[in-house]
Amino acid sequence: MSIKKGDIVGRKSYGKDVFFVVDNILKTRLNKKFAILKGLNIRIMADSPIEDLEIISKQDVINSIKLSDIDLENRIKKNNKVKNNLKRQRVYTGKILHLDGDRKYSEKSARYYNRIGLNAIVKNITENRQANVVVPLLNKYNPDILIITGHDAMLKNGSNYNNVYNYRNSRYFINTVKEARRWGVSSEKLVIFAGACQSFYEGIISAGADFASSPGRILIDFVDPLIVAEKIATTEEYKFVSSFEISKEIKEGAKGVSGIGARGKSRIIG
Repeated sequence: MSIKKGDIVGRKSYGKDVFFVVDNILKTRLNKKFAILKGLNIRIMADSPIEDLEIISKQDVINSIKLSDIDLENRIKKNNKVKNNLKRQRVYTGKILHLDGDRKYSEKSARYYNRIGLNAIVKNITENRQANVVVPLLNKYNPDILIITGHDAMLKNGSNYNNVYNYRNSRYFINTVKEARRWGVSSEKLVIFAGACQSFYEGIISAGADFASSPGRILIDFVDPLIVAEKIATTEEYKFVSSFEISKEIKEGAKGVSGIGARGKSRIIG
């Protein structure tokens, strides 16, 4: 079967270990075709020769999405108890601005925030444009928490860890964090998470983020940045949220997300 944009595929050379959506198809000068791929349930970006791709069966795709959705539903059910307690106590939860390079993930993120009762604005902004729009959006919405994410990956896996150009989108995340930090100079004003799968963790933290992915240069789930936003938004402003506390909520732990920590953003109203 011919591979086309929008198909869900796996890479045969990797044992189809990750399911991808075909984002684009490019031709080389030698008329060979390459596909640009984005993870179906994880925040990774990759490319592959067309001949290495195989379309995933409809049932396997359904099963993969179901497993991801079950995890999300379980988290929502758990957090609805927290949400109801916060309502009864008249608690203000931190306001979230979330920039996401993936359109489907941004829509899914908005639904998640809404269902657990958080005050969040989600914008689908491609990774390479995020630095250009972040300050105007911060001025407009005046959030307490900023999430900067999308897709990323190392180009040469296992080497050149400290070369920002060995990452697909980390330089864009770094530039966006720098711009945002000029607006909110400390976590007292703005708590920042940035990154995606295999992102340049040290570079993002050095740019001014409070939390980032991924110290272990591993794949992270779609929900991981949302967990950071939720934890900061619902923790009392006098309590400090450490990277250890965040790692306990993340499937891959401290290898997936870490940071310097920040104080929570919730408070009693009136």
